[in-house]
Order: sequence, then C-alpha cells, then structure tokens
Amino acid sequence: MTELAFHEMPDGRRIAYRLLTGVGPAIVFLPGYKSDMAGGKATALFEWAQDKGRACLLLDYSGCGQSGGDFADGTLSRWRDEVLALVEAHCDGPVILAGSSMGGWLMLLAALALPPGKVAGMIGIAAAPDFTEWGFDRAQAALLKRGKAIHEENPYGPEPTPTYPGFWADGQEQLLLGQEIALDCPVRLLHGQADADVPWEVSLKLAAALHSSNVQATFIKDGDHRLSRDQDIALLLRTVETLVAEAA
Repeated sequence: MTELAFHEMPDGRRIAYRLLTGVGPAIVFLPGYKSDMAGGKATALFEWAQDKGRACLLLDYSGCGQSGGDFADGTLSRWRDEVLALVEAHCDGPVILAGSSMGGWLMLLAALALPPGKVAGMIGIAAAPDFTEWGFDRAQAALLKRGKAIHEENPYGPEPTPTYPGFWADGQEQLLLGQEIALDCPVRLLHGQADADVPWEVSLKLAAALHSSNVQATFIKDGDHRLSRDQDIALLLRTVETLVAEAA
C-alpha cells in the first residue's frame, strides 16, 4: 500500500486517502456504511491496480477509518462532497466508481454531480440506494423522524450499528429509485442472493431506473452481503478489468 495522505476540506475536516498514479481511468472505491479503505474489497482493488499500473483512489469518509470527524455527523451529502473533492483534486482524467453497499448509493450521487464524461463506468457491489426508505421498519423510522438515534445488532462486530437522525433525514432527501437516474455510462451490478442486509431485488430496481442501456447485473446465488470470499473478489476484479478495457 502507498503512504496514507490527507485532504483538507474547507471546514478543516481531514479526509484520509491512498492514491496510485497510473494509466486511467482511475478506480475509485467507495466503502459501505461504517466501513473504510482497509477492507478486503478495497485492498484487493488497490493491489490489482498496483500490479496493472492503473490509477486508483481509496478514501475514508469523515468519522470513519483514519479520517477525522465524528461518525454521528456523517450524512450522504457530506460524504458525497468529500468524494467529489478528492476526485477533483486527485483524478485528472475519467474515473470508474466502485461502490459497496451504501457506497453504491454514494457512487450514484457522486456520478450525478460530476461533470459529463468524467465517469467512465460504475460497479455496484450489493448497492443499497434508498436504504433509509426500505431498510427500517415503521417504529424505527418514527424514532428517527423524531430525532432519536437507533442502534441495531451488528452481525459483523461486537458493537451495535447506529443510525443517526441526521443521516436518515438526509437520505430521505436523496432517494433515487422512484425516478429515472440520468446516468449513461456502463454499469455493472454484483449482488449475492443470500444477502441478508440488502435484498438482491434492489439491484434489479436500480438496473431498471438507470437511463444507461449498458447495464449488466450478476447475481451470486450463495453470495452474502459482503461478497468478500476469494471467488467473490475474483469476480469483482474480472468485472473491473472488463470495464476498464471497455472504457479504453
């Protein structure tokens, strides 16, 4: 891995990132909720890019991983703006955005905000757009609407997973699946059908909502939410390689 660096936002937030220079388009990996660039998929993509001489950018959202800030202040809008700032500062040419879970929602929001032609492709890995809408029951949504944080059992660690009312309210302002998503780049969606967190049908809805005609969805029958097994990582890398070749 290359040395950790920090990008300072206008308000002083310091966003941790790792950057590889190389042949474009640059692969930009967007982690999931409460995840960071030290995860298996991010590391595998970075190592692949390093081996192939490709440009790659990893980052930690504020309040996550090595970045400064409080996770409780995090929202999709805030994290999207961090992604946009790092892409603008460090990726001169086109980019391929790869988003995991919530990162798949951020991927779409960032792509919609970037200049036309900047995004050469997107890869959603168990992409979870609109999960503030479909991911909570009525009682949880009512608590969040009243300004109360909720904490849910975390299958991936000992600490419960928090959702803060600011994040939820911002998410409700960023819903995408109810209308056409005006993106025309090639899109590849990978989703496990044994995903207990994000229903695989969400990827079908996303494929239908995207304006692009170049959309392919791959479903892994026994794949879980993380898609971090060796065979899942191999599929991700094959997908990236194919999309990079298509964008060349």
